Amino acid sequence: MSLLAITGGTVVTEAGPIAADILVADGVITEITPSGAHTTALGGYDDASTAVIDATGLIVLPGGVDVHTHMDSPSGLGHTTDSHQSGTRAAAAGGTTTIVDFAPQRKGEPLPSLYERWSEKMSGQCAIDYSFHATISSWYPTITADMSSLVNDGVSSFKVYMAYKGAVMIDDRQLFEVLRASASQGSRVCIHAENGDVIDAVSQHLVDAGKTLPRYHKLARPADTEAEAVNRAIMIARLTDSAPYFVHLSTKRAVDHVQEARAEGLPIAAETCTHYLSLDDSVYDSDDFDVAKYVLTPPLRTREDQDRLWTALNDGDLSVVSSDHCPLCLVGQKDLGRHDFRDIPNGGPGVENRVLVTYSEGVAKGRLSLQKFAEVIATEPAKTFGLYPRKGAIRVGSDADLTLLDPNATTVVSAQTQVQNVDYNLWEGWAVRGSIHSVYSRGVLVGASGRHVGPHGHGRFIARKVRS
Repeated sequence: MSLLAITGGTVVTEAGPIAADILVADGVITEITPSGAHTTALGGYDDASTAVIDATGLIVLPGGVDVHTHMDSPSGLGHTTDSHQSGTRAAAAGGTTTIVDFAPQRKGEPLPSLYERWSEKMSGQCAIDYSFHATISSWYPTITADMSSLVNDGVSSFKVYMAYKGAVMIDDRQLFEVLRASASQGSRVCIHAENGDVIDAVSQHLVDAGKTLPRYHKLARPADTEAEAVNRAIMIARLTDSAPYFVHLSTKRAVDHVQEARAEGLPIAAETCTHYLSLDDSVYDSDDFDVAKYVLTPPLRTREDQDRLWTALNDGDLSVVSSDHCPLCLVGQKDLGRHDFRDIPNGGPGVENRVLVTYSEGVAKGRLSLQKFAEVIATEPAKTFGLYPRKGAIRVGSDADLTLLDPNATTVVSAQTQVQNVDYNLWEGWAVRGSIHSVYSRGVLVGASGRHVGPHGHGRFIARKVRS
């Protein structure tokens, strides 16, 4: 039996932070006791077979759960630069112990074939535990029936786009059918909510006027194109009794629509992302091509929008902070759009920075309590996507996925020292509060001092439950 004791830390449980010791046996939490109390099963922690980690002065968090990543995946004219191996190593280094990746459907590909292809791609490659959402972008007559096959195999969520016409966008009828099927299956549908037709029209008018620089990405995707699509999707969901999940919300008005629907009792969930909480649209105030780093979708918004996102996290109308990790290099990929911002592959990195940047901007600045921080980076994503209570919480019987964070340290963010495989960082040069001391996945050390240190292929596929 493999035994591990983590002692003396501030343990963030679902009931709140407590001074406690955690005992782990064979990768599962078996005891949580007040700090200094001797575990009767071992006669204390002096047994030679027990590895004892002194967490004095550290915060012990449930390992992060990132439910929005794009590893080894196409993005417009580009292809994300992190493999599942390098991307999950970066996640481990940054305090995340489980990811739910997005599996893109090829044109004409049946969903069962997508399941087999993405399962094979991820198997044996991941540094941490994993699952994936199946993207629905290429319609065929039996696609909603095939959704049930994936749900039975433990893939209980799907992704649809209301933008990117001619590539991955589905129409409103198809959205209705997917939501209707999900309601009967107990699955979740992740919705990229933007009005793609209006965005395409606005973009064309900008280019026709000679406005082709990266800075015009912001003007091409006005805030109301997100808010309108969120509202429309909510209305369609209302007709189907489904429980949609809105990805990467960035605007005040979109959040207002979610809040109103939830107040009516609709089972809607929504996320925002680290970059929307910490960066704003002032980054587009330049003609420099380096602005292409911030060509991600939706674009970064105003400080007013940002303030609304923080309020919504505390109120529970936004319940998850994800990374939307979509790494694309500035040189050799984003510069494909040097003459037309529409050709810049959309996306940015962040799986490695999600936990610390959210802690620094949230807890350290008084915007989030420690308990709420643990909820939005781990517990709620696990609950929303069928991973809880195995993942996302520090409780007896849960996997020993634990992130030890030093609140008194400072971490300087740099592309030169990051693990994720991309040639820039959205928070380059930021001195963020806190550091990732160590990270355990099922009781195995996988991250230490901001580096990946775990065994190759440690991660396992986690079959996820349907909604109750």
